[in-house]
Amino acid sequence: MRHKRKVVALSALASVACLMLSGCGSENEKRIIRIGHNQSTNHPTHKGLTAFKDYINEQLGDKYVVEVYPSELLGSQTEMVQLTQTGAIDYCVASNAILETFSKNYEIFNLPYLFASTEAYHHVMDDEALTDPIFTSTEKAGFEAVTWLDAGTRNFYTVDKPIESPADLKGLKIRVQQSPTNIEMMKLLGGSATPMGFGEVYTALQSNIIDGAENNEMALTDNGHGDVCKYYSYDMHQMVPDIVIGNVAFMEGLTEEEEAIFEEGYDILSAVQRKEWITSVEAAKEKAANEQNVQFIYPDQAPFVEACSPLHESVLKNNPALQSTYDAIQEYNAQYPSVAE
Repeated sequence: MRHKRKVVALSALASVACLMLSGCGSENEKRIIRIGHNQSTNHPTHKGLTAFKDYINEQLGDKYVVEVYPSELLGSQTEMVQLTQTGAIDYCVASNAILETFSKNYEIFNLPYLFASTEAYHHVMDDEALTDPIFTSTEKAGFEAVTWLDAGTRNFYTVDKPIESPADLKGLKIRVQQSPTNIEMMKLLGGSATPMGFGEVYTALQSNIIDGAENNEMALTDNGHGDVCKYYSYDMHQMVPDIVIGNVAFMEGLTEEEEAIFEEGYDILSAVQRKEWITSVEAAKEKAANEQNVQFIYPDQAPFVEACSPLHESVLKNNPALQSTYDAIQEYNAQYPSVAE
């Protein structure tokens, strides 16, 4: 399966290269806008991008044609970010954890137990005064964020051992996203961090290369991880957004009128994705429990929070520029506390 996907990916990239080399030809030719992501066509992210595609094609179809490439057809998230940097593709969806390696400003949103509630998380991400300095921090690298997408809460799920406390993670190889913060988080929790691309996780679980992973409920059903992992523990260690990024050169080449239409498109993308997320998570939980026989576990969160607290201190010490953002997040946490509180 993976070999086949890589062949398709190489074919897609070859097509991109050929189209770029061929140039625009005549003035009447339409500019193809390519967007890549790593989810299936059933995922809320793809549905949001499809809404964006339809809107741009409807409004600017005389000049642009938007094409959406799902399921890592254009490469892994890291590869797609690099392609967006160079302009080989125009947009992609990347986890905040991936973007940490391109800009330390994104490090703040990878902190475990940063948000007190989903409400606090959403209010922070919708606060442009907080997010804009982060979203534009990669301009010199060739890309900027245009909107954020909900990726729910990240929790541990394992093949044959339920996680009810940090002690249960000891000795287990857990797939994490490829960011220094996530690796340090697993170290503090006692597990063995195994960074790898999302597309590799299913095979790694199936072949016992790893003992588990951490992600939202959609990974169980949409990506089949619940076929292998039978325990899903709601420790809720992270609420990490997915970020839609665009190539700076392409976006700066838009006219004012086109830019306004694209901005509206970004809003449509986000609204559709977030609405779809709510219903998709509920459907995923039901399917995982009833069809995949996944057991959902609700451990005491306090020991996990305590184990990870040194990470907040070290990140802020090493990156003092994040302190004001961190303080603003705490204000939202006070305003929108956990329901349990």
